[in-house]
Amino acid sequence: MLLAGEEWAARFESFEREAWRLETLPQYLMPQEAEELQAFRDGARIEPTTVHNEYTDRLRRQAAEGRVQGRVHIVTRPLSEYLRFEFSQYYRPHLLAGEQIRILDVTDRTNPLEGVQDFWMFDRAEVVLMNYEPDGKQINREVFEGDVARFVGYQRIAVAESVPFEEFVKGLEL
Repeated sequence: MLLAGEEWAARFESFEREAWRLETLPQYLMPQEAEELQAFRDGARIEPTTVHNEYTDRLRRQAAEGRVQGRVHIVTRPLSEYLRFEFSQYYRPHLLAGEQIRILDVTDRTNPLEGVQDFWMFDRAEVVLMNYEPDGKQINREVFEGDVARFVGYQRIAVAESVPFEEFVKGLEL
C-alpha cells in the first residue's frame, strides 16, 4: 500500500511510543525546500532557537507526551551541500524541539547497513519504505508487508554505530 497526504500524516499523530527513521542519501530533492536551499546557498542562516513551525510544534508536543521521534543519517565526508543545509536549517531546530538525531559517518569504515534503504518505523510494528531515485527525488512511500524484525535490527545497528548529532557537528562549519 502506498501512503500519501492525510494517511501519511496520520502515522505521526497515531504512533504511541516511537517514530524512527533511517536516512541513507547525501541529498533529498524536495520541491518544497528549493527556496530555503537557495537562500542557504546565498548565505542565509537561521537561529535554531527561534524556529517554530508545524513540525517543531509537533515534536515538542510529542516529547511532552513521552513519545519519541528519532533518526540516524548515514553520511560520508565531505558533506554534500544538501547535508550542510539539512544539518543547519532542519536538524538543529528539530533537535531543540525534541527529536533524537544521530549521525553514522562511514567515511573511513565499512557501512554496517550497506544496501539498506530509507525507511520510517512506527512503534517497531509498522515500517514505511521511503523510495527514492538515486539523485534523491522521492518516488513514493510504501507500507512494508512482512515481518519488521530485520528493521528493528537495522535500527539497533544504526543507533549503536552512530553518534549524537551535536557530537558529530562539533567544530564543523555548516
